Amino acid sequence: MVNQNSALKITTPSDLEIVMTREFDAPRELVFEAHTKCEHLEKWWGPRKYTLALCEMDFRPGGKYRFLHRGPDGDEEHGFRGEYREIVPPERIVWTFEWEGMPGHVSVDTLTLEDIGGGKTKLVAHSLFDSVEDRDGMLQSGMEEGASETWDRLAELLAEMS
Repeated sequence: MVNQNSALKITTPSDLEIVMTREFDAPRELVFEAHTKCEHLEKWWGPRKYTLALCEMDFRPGGKYRFLHRGPDGDEEHGFRGEYREIVPPERIVWTFEWEGMPGHVSVDTLTLEDIGGGKTKLVAHSLFDSVEDRDGMLQSGMEEGASETWDRLAELLAEMS
């Protein structure tokens, strides 16, 4: 499966993996910074229809995070949580990711940031799942549209931060 959106490329290199790739017109250090603090995440994390109503993060290896999306009517909520496993500024973040709506289904996500010159950064997000069912469930959840919109919002924030 490959996304046709020119900005975001999604591939499934194995039955347990999803890899998303996108280039940003911002230096690697800035893209990394946008992932490290709630004051930044609340401006871009998730599709536009949601607000990041709760952002708790202890951004260090072994630190935990919890995010809560709230829908426009205030009734719909989606919680996400996990633990940071590895942080190598400004090139790599590894964490676990769990949607609270399906507890126990945890992926390990690795974000890699590559300086591609000219003040641009290639972001690669690699998700490793425990089962084919978990990977396929993520693919069928609307994650492609959500990721595309989320990263459009990140690009907008990076332009503001520059």
